[in-house]
Amino acid sequence: MRAIGVLATLAALLAGNLAQAQWLINELSFGHSGRLDHDGHGKIPGFTISGQPHQPELLSNKIILTPVAPGNQRGAIWAESPLARTAWTADVDFRANGPERGSGNLNIWLAHRGNHDIGSNSIYTVGKFEGLGLVIDTHGGSPGMIRGFLNDGTTDYVHQHNVDKLAFGHCYYQYRNLGRPSQIKLRQTHTSFRVEIDGTLCFETDKISIPAGYHFGLTAATPDTPDSFEVFKMVVMSESTVSGEDHHDRQQKINYETRQTRPQGGGHDDLEGSNIMPDQPAEMYKTSSAQFQDLHERLQSATHLLNAVHRTNLQHKKKSDDDQADIKHALDQLREQLSHSSRNDDLQHRIRELESEVRSLRDEIHNKLSSHQDDLHRYLGQHHTLLSHTVTSSIPGHGKLIFIIVGTQALLVTAYVLYKRRRANSPKKYL
Repeated sequence: MRAIGVLATLAALLAGNLAQAQWLINELSFGHSGRLDHDGHGKIPGFTISGQPHQPELLSNKIILTPVAPGNQRGAIWAESPLARTAWTADVDFRANGPERGSGNLNIWLAHRGNHDIGSNSIYTVGKFEGLGLVIDTHGGSPGMIRGFLNDGTTDYVHQHNVDKLAFGHCYYQYRNLGRPSQIKLRQTHTSFRVEIDGTLCFETDKISIPAGYHFGLTAATPDTPDSFEVFKMVVMSESTVSGEDHHDRQQKINYETRQTRPQGGGHDDLEGSNIMPDQPAEMYKTSSAQFQDLHERLQSATHLLNAVHRTNLQHKKKSDDDQADIKHALDQLREQLSHSSRNDDLQHRIRELESEVRSLRDEIHNKLSSHQDDLHRYLGQHHTLLSHTVTSSIPGHGKLIFIIVGTQALLVTAYVLYKRRRANSPKKYL
């Protein structure tokens, strides 16, 4: 009984660790140990390296897919084993160096027949493929952009007139000549697919899911003025230790349709639908093999239950994040409206102050004009009185004028009479 209790405790601890741990998929990873070329033969175990017209250069700590010179180079590295999981995380550390106007593109693939269908092509030169392509380049003259593309095997990309319109997600990222590696992370869960760059979300969607059985690969291509694309590591991890845990997903095509939203209590349905093992009496297990078998089955059952709980938590977390985003958006709109209202109130207050100042200025001008008018009236009145007095005092009276006129006439008459008398008394002269 004591041994069974210890085994049960060990089972619970192992189940808890399994639910939280990330497990390295060694056959799909390289560079995590610090060295790429372990034996010095120019190969990475589990990967195929190819290039045109020259092979990529493999160093101890990185692989140079395209050199900084010459241009027009292609390089590729493909995993030989497929990814047998549907929930995973892939980290790629890369660096791009080049001249001022250098360009090129780095492509991260997860494709069904990767090396066979894609080889060393980029998203602009590949034909039909089935899977995911993530492209890092200076699209449209931008400093840098990361874009995601999907194909279900029916679209021939090389014959598309505008490949750019096929992207389902993108973000801007200036990746050239940083002097350090950049880390791009691809993460697929049971509810979403997301891409992060240097720990920051690039884009995320819940409308796609890449099935198991696809191959990881990296390709790079450069024009006449090239960039040197260097890859330091690619690490693929998963929360599950069971290879090919969703076998039916291998037969599915990439899902372009919107996933059906689960009901709010869907997580509980997953728990109720799981294979919960019934309790058994201890006397039933007679041998160590039977005890181990029971422990193994109960561990698997606990793992499935914990995975279901994890999926439910993810759904609730996503719903909570969506609600939080909606609330934040509503608060931002409210703040903007309040800000506009505050600005309007301030503007109205300023207008009222301006009206008051204009009214005060108008009254002051009116008072000054009235004062000036009164002063002018007083001045003109005084001036008119003085002028009138001066004119009146300078003009003689009517009596004096009549006296002068009569006197003048009398003098003229007297002078005329005296003249006539003198003329009459003078002696006449005879000729």
